[in-house]
Amino acid sequence: MSRHPLLRPRRLRRLAAFRQLVAESSLSPSDLIYPVFILEGEKAREPIHSMPGIERLSVDLLLEQLEEVVELGIPAVALFPVVGAEAKSELAEEAYRDDNLVSRAIGAIKARFPGLLVIADIALDPYTSHGQDGIMSDGVILNDETVAVLVRQALTCAKAGADIVAPSDMMDGRILAIREALESEGFSETAILAYSAKYASSFYGPFRDAVGSAANLGAADKKTYQMDPANSHEAIREVVLDLEEGADMVMVKPGLPYLAIVRRVKSELGVPTFAYHVSGEFAMLKAAATQGWLDYEATLMESLLCFKRAGADAILTYGAIDAARLLRAQGRGSAV
Repeated sequence: MSRHPLLRPRRLRRLAAFRQLVAESSLSPSDLIYPVFILEGEKAREPIHSMPGIERLSVDLLLEQLEEVVELGIPAVALFPVVGAEAKSELAEEAYRDDNLVSRAIGAIKARFPGLLVIADIALDPYTSHGQDGIMSDGVILNDETVAVLVRQALTCAKAGADIVAPSDMMDGRILAIREALESEGFSETAILAYSAKYASSFYGPFRDAVGSAANLGAADKKTYQMDPANSHEAIREVVLDLEEGADMVMVKPGLPYLAIVRRVKSELGVPTFAYHVSGEFAMLKAAATQGWLDYEATLMESLLCFKRAGADAILTYGAIDAARLLRAQGRGSAV
């Protein structure tokens, strides 16, 4: 006798209630991190044409936007500055100036929303006149010289009140150097989110437009320090090294094309694993939706759920507010 009539997996797909009851993964606003682009000035707002719906905001307008972020239950924001040409330099000195844009933004956010986690990006590309993430000499990125500047930048952000510093540069040894500096300066509670598996990806274009580094970078690339998309074992090695050096959490970037890396990191190492739904991924959804080829809301929610299925503990996404609103509208404000 055929077993087919006895084994019908579709039974548990027939009703929404069944599907919810047996769902293996869920999405909540508490899984989301919202990245924001900050500008100098007051009442300043600039649309980012390659990222529809996302804007560069002055700190006063950012604080208004964060009212909704907090109300929706999104627990963290990540700050990315737009630095004017006059403040960019070969040695990225603006990155560690005590009263720079990021420091002032951190202070304002923590004063108004003390329970909102603030993540400070630790990288030099917004600050360098050449658009690279490090100090450069004769076309070569200098690792140790860059690390020394990153340490100063991380300390500046910690002093301003950042809860998390997030080195996204991919220099060797920077996690240990930052951890030791934080400990020695009395910032032992400041967490480190290491971009441990950051690939030299083609999906970053809209982000570079947003922070104003695209023109500075020009036709150059970052393949000598960001990872080769061909490699997976190397990602595990990088993550292990960063954990040994004192990282509290690790990031895989980009997101959807690298879910296999997310799964490996989480299943093999069992550490807090974050993933970045990057600007190019977000822009593709928006562009296709504009053409009527995709449903933006449906594909956004599906994408974020796939991150969770792969093992991500948190997702940095430009769609965080949209997703949290959708979760609330569905009457399932804590999970989907």
